[in-house]
Amino acid sequence: MNSIKVLVVDDSAVVRQVLTGLLADAPGITVTHAVADPLLAMERMKMQWPDVIVLDVEMPRMDGITFLRKIMSERPTPVVICSTLTEKGAQTTMEALAAGAVAIITKPKLGLRQYLKDSSDELITAVRTAARANVKHLVRQQHAAPPVTEKYTADVILTPADGQAMTQTTERVVAIGTSTGGTQALEAVLTALPRVSPGIVIVQHMPEKFTAAFADRLDSICRIAVKEAQNNDRVIPGQALIAPGGRHMLLRRNGAQYFVEVVDGPLVNRHRPSVDVLFRSVAKAAGANALGVIMTGMGDDGAAGLLEMRKAGAHTVAQDEASCVVYGMPKEAVKRGAVEKTVALHAIDKEIQQQLAKF
Repeated sequence: MNSIKVLVVDDSAVVRQVLTGLLADAPGITVTHAVADPLLAMERMKMQWPDVIVLDVEMPRMDGITFLRKIMSERPTPVVICSTLTEKGAQTTMEALAAGAVAIITKPKLGLRQYLKDSSDELITAVRTAARANVKHLVRQQHAAPPVTEKYTADVILTPADGQAMTQTTERVVAIGTSTGGTQALEAVLTALPRVSPGIVIVQHMPEKFTAAFADRLDSICRIAVKEAQNNDRVIPGQALIAPGGRHMLLRRNGAQYFVEVVDGPLVNRHRPSVDVLFRSVAKAAGANALGVIMTGMGDDGAAGLLEMRKAGAHTVAQDEASCVVYGMPKEAVKRGAVEKTVALHAIDKEIQQQLAKF
């Protein structure tokens, strides 16, 4: 089994030192170089091309986004962004994700060394996930699985559906769950939707503070409205609500109207927000009035919840393997019998419209 070769690019000597130490201690990962800017990185890459690049976005001489776009145009390689946890940093990071980055690792301005050490599991998992990503022309290799940690189910947030969801009405809801590669995939789906579309609720695995910038970016390029969900937001046609990072989002019903509840709680399937939590709440509140869509992502979050949605009468769709950056979440949902139909990314917007038109 070959070790994952990682290149760290960050102008902070402290960050380079800490990241190098954490990654070097992880089985199956080797840090080949740690450099201060993209120009130095390009020199090192002439000698040895990495499997994964851990990249800062704000650096001297050449910024991370310019470097990322150059890499993706010349020799696409999985990139994990290591970005400052600020509003400005979040907006810049959205550009990096749109340019092809696989995942985000956050870093604060204060207490940096301890924060990165506390986030070591997240960092190592992100690097291993990136190494498996379906980046064009990348030679895919199987590497060691991420370490096993305590894993809760949606039971810690809400009880399973009891089969008492309301009968079919004219109010429809689309629930979408995604993770690694999901920022680009969601952009492809949501920008293709017409202004007149059903209400949409979304969980995209993403750190706190970044979901607001992500929603703002989508809102600026979509015909539908897109916003980060707030507690008690109505689910209305022509709008998508994205669960805020660090909080779970549940669908609730008041009469014939839907709204979202944003709550704290434990990690579910190692995530908060969790797709399983959202999907279970949709099964309970909407039943046959819903469409569930599971898209690219690592792990199995959403598979159990999508099965609950299907058993409650909802239509269910999965993104196909060929168009996924990581075919983990859809694969597990298919394996469990949760998926009625598997389609390519470019066809998901049509499924949203066609499936709901069948009611």
